[in-house]
Amino acid sequence: MSTFSKKLIAAALLLGSHAATSSCGHHSNTGASAPVDHDTSALNNRYSLDKIKLPPGFSINVYAEVPNARSMSLSPSGILFVGNREGDKVYAVADEDKNGTADKVYTIASGLRTPNGVAFKNGSLYIATVSSIVRLDSIESRLSDPPKPIVVYDRFPTDAHHGWKFIAFGPDNKLYVPVGAPCNVCEKENPVYATITRMNPDGSGMEIYAKGIRNSVGFAWHPITKQLWFTDNGRDNLGNDIPSDELNTAPQTGMHFGFPYCHQGDTPDPEFGKNKNCSDYTPPVQKLGPHVAALGMRFYTGNAFPKEYSNQVFIAEHGSWNRSEPIGYRVTLVKLDSTGKALSYSNFAEGWLQPGGKVLGRPVDVEVTTDGSLLVSDDYAGVIYRISYQK
Repeated sequence: MSTFSKKLIAAALLLGSHAATSSCGHHSNTGASAPVDHDTSALNNRYSLDKIKLPPGFSINVYAEVPNARSMSLSPSGILFVGNREGDKVYAVADEDKNGTADKVYTIASGLRTPNGVAFKNGSLYIATVSSIVRLDSIESRLSDPPKPIVVYDRFPTDAHHGWKFIAFGPDNKLYVPVGAPCNVCEKENPVYATITRMNPDGSGMEIYAKGIRNSVGFAWHPITKQLWFTDNGRDNLGNDIPSDELNTAPQTGMHFGFPYCHQGDTPDPEFGKNKNCSDYTPPVQKLGPHVAALGMRFYTGNAFPKEYSNQVFIAEHGSWNRSEPIGYRVTLVKLDSTGKALSYSNFAEGWLQPGGKVLGRPVDVEVTTDGSLLVSDDYAGVIYRISYQK
């Protein structure tokens, strides 16, 4: 890990430490709710939200302070579940009065190894650790007294490198779980590496759905076609400008997206790409920026934004860690036509990377709420933002 990356992690822990302070202890604090700062103006100033640029009509505010806030999942009742990468906890965020800012932040699980991914299904919260999936049943009614996790599946690799996971349930009611490559670039005998897998909710029937995927930390299904779309992080150490991160779609099982042989759809790997043809693999729908660290993505399914945003793709770009000129640190928008072809790729929310390389935040995931606003998690600042639109 680079010195820059270590500094970012240290800063994330430091900045996140003032958020939900009463929930940062050991197992005895599981179920505790943290005090919430209701001074909206002070919160927005604390996180320099005046620096964030948005299209006309949009505004941003602090929704909740959550340490090292990573992947998110929203229950039908509006409870937001938030995973964690640098710590061992999972949080539940409640906006009880529905005013656009959280009222309570609960710690609902602790002592887990990198519980980054969360997914809600039929009253239960599924949590992805590095090597396992666990489940908290009837969690919405037990936020202050959460149950002990039940192991659903525990046979994923234990590698820490790209071991953190984003998870989500598909239209087929199966749980999709990525397994990143345990390296920058390599070829492993175990076929589960560099894939997206899926399984039944009880952990049975685990299978590889798509392969040749270096490390996906975000995916969603198109609201109309119900096809899987996902982001993928390109390899490092080929220079500042290649390869690009990717936005891909996998409408059927068994597709191969090139890793480790071919990057960004058209660039053979200097080591593993010999005697390989990039045309043998599925290219990205949209090349994203080089090293932007594209993570969470969602289709906009709300009704609050202008119609031009309907069913379009929002992507959280965490930001480069080893590029000579940093890039990313933003939320981008990919617009698609009715056939799924990318029409444009542009910035939607930016300003977390300031001139001179000063970092204010690092977006991780996006989630569309029941009122049509867009939530953005930030593990660097330890906060969740809410982006809303008013005509």
